[in-house]
Amino acid sequence: MASYHLSVKTIKRSAGRSVVAAAAYRVGERIECQREGRVHDYTRKQGIEETFIVAPETAPAWAQDRSKLWNEAEASETRRNSVTGREWELALPSEISDEDRSQITRAFAEELVSRYGVAVDVAIHAPHREGDQRNHHAHVLTSTRKLEAEGFTAKTRVLDSAKTGGVEIEQMRGVWAELQNRALERVGEVERVDHRSLEKQREAAQERGDTLSAEELDRDPELKLGPAANSMERREKAAAEREGREYKPVTERGAVVHAARQARAAFRDMRERLELARETYGTAREEGQGRVSAGLAALRAATSKERGARASDDIKERLAQITGRDGPGREELERGGQSDEEPGRPAQERLREALDKERGAERDQGAEDAEKPSIRERLDDVLNKPREKLEIEEPEKDREVENEREIDREIDRDPGLSH
Repeated sequence: MASYHLSVKTIKRSAGRSVVAAAAYRVGERIECQREGRVHDYTRKQGIEETFIVAPETAPAWAQDRSKLWNEAEASETRRNSVTGREWELALPSEISDEDRSQITRAFAEELVSRYGVAVDVAIHAPHREGDQRNHHAHVLTSTRKLEAEGFTAKTRVLDSAKTGGVEIEQMRGVWAELQNRALERVGEVERVDHRSLEKQREAAQERGDTLSAEELDRDPELKLGPAANSMERREKAAAEREGREYKPVTERGAVVHAARQARAAFRDMRERLELARETYGTAREEGQGRVSAGLAALRAATSKERGARASDDIKERLAQITGRDGPGREELERGGQSDEEPGRPAQERLREALDKERGAERDQGAEDAEKPSIRERLDDVLNKPREKLEIEEPEKDREVENEREIDREIDRDPGLSH
């Protein structure tokens, strides 16, 4: 399932960080920081799929030289507490190709250049070998000053100001969501990402009358696991898969996240059933079936999903099978759903009897199916679980991590667990 993640961080000199070191690490190169007199060598770093620089059209030629670019950015700042760079961290959809991921990341970088006139250095990273293999992501490093023909000039105060910074970042979040959704649409994916808060999404669902989605969105944001808990849960998931057993969280935070995901999965399942029932009903009515017959076909469509309908079946074939199975004859269809054996019998009574037969058939399926909880029971079980009171981790101080193992742990995180 596509998930949205965009975070913005600053490279602060007051925290002992260098934008030269940050660039060297993200692109996996060896660059000397002239201000510090230090060499930052990350040429052994793995998992870097693509790097490129995007600069304004009027920028000098040296803007494409990564070492020159970021040393000039450092030299343009004279204060001890200067912010020398800004990083936009993006989660890339795993549902699209490498080429498409590169294309939308470049489009986002070009939008930053067009909007703020800054220099942009992009590094696209593959999922970590021990992490979630859907975790494609990009690090987009930008200067904090405009880059013009004469070099770095004015600060981009619109992003620094408390009044305008939040608004600008929110707009860029929307740009990134739109780029992803267009790419997902091009490859035929149904899922879409949304950059808005859960509250905003819930309000929008209520306005359009989508009660089920509004209920699904009536929840707290997913708890962030953190590097340590995330690593423990990944190991437990891998062990459970190897041993063929059910995964059970091993940390309190993992249990909270797992319960929240189960609840969302249950809501998604309910929505899929509802959409299948609606489409089945519409198809049956178009074929000339009466309301009762179409309603029964919709009911069978929704319940057949729980009884193991194959997900790989074409939707149209499944609808045809459902509407044709045990369906009324042509004469009945022409009479709007009444049969010769039961003339004038109320539709409500026949529907009630059909529903009773449906329930009886489900009870006769065997002990294994009988013991299986219904979707509503599973949903209630998840939603009614008490949420443990957990202490929220204090954010770490912004610093440049020079040890490669520590940096790997910092960057290798599943966007789905964070957002």
